[in-house]
Amino acid sequence: MKPVRVGCAGWAYKDWRGVLYPPGMPQREWLAAYAREFGTVEINNTFYRLPSKAAVEGWVAETPDGFRFAVKASRYVTHVKRLLKPETYVERFLQSIEPLRAAGKLGVVLWQLPPSFRRDEERLDAALTAITARDPGRHCFEFRDRSWFVPDVYELLRSHGAALVISDDPDHDFQTRELTADWTYLRMNRGARGRRGNYATSELETWRRRIAAWRSRTEVFAYFNNDREAFAVRNARTLAAGLS
Repeated sequence: MKPVRVGCAGWAYKDWRGVLYPPGMPQREWLAAYAREFGTVEINNTFYRLPSKAAVEGWVAETPDGFRFAVKASRYVTHVKRLLKPETYVERFLQSIEPLRAAGKLGVVLWQLPPSFRRDEERLDAALTAITARDPGRHCFEFRDRSWFVPDVYELLRSHGAALVISDDPDHDFQTRELTADWTYLRMNRGARGRRGNYATSELETWRRRIAAWRSRTEVFAYFNNDREAFAVRNARTLAAGLS
């Protein structure tokens, strides 16, 4: 069976006190506490600004061997430049997270495209070529316009060894659960409507069964993004326990 890594999108949430963090624990100790329970985390603040070298080295130091980071790529590459002329911008972003790769803790880089970005296979191919030439590690793409969800795009991702992000988002019901690599990436964005973003036990059981079927041939990274009221922590715990 292939590994399954379950975690959350971020760790610095005040309403996780009393659920994951003791009430009096200072915030500087939260990542280490998070890493004692979960083996992976998705970092989203790299989407908004490049992290300092000191910050990235701190992430390395505060987590144990075997811990893996999924890092969302800079919006300058995906949203401002929209993958145009990617060589310079990709290099700058990847250099900023180099300490993670050097420490063996960079699990995946997530490239999330804006909803207004329609299918452009030529541009995607050029970006994938530039990205994998600089870093042949794991890269995944999250498309948020329905035009991308076609066989030609899946084959393009496969040709570069990149994964299609499988996003559980009721606002994007056109997104598919296509596997394009020997690993896959899940973004659990919210639960059923009317539950404030919390996943129902039945929903988590459905995802557990899917992941259990995939892991016979596919490594899985799964992250809960419903952070408020510590739903992400609770849901990640339940899913991980069902897959142990």
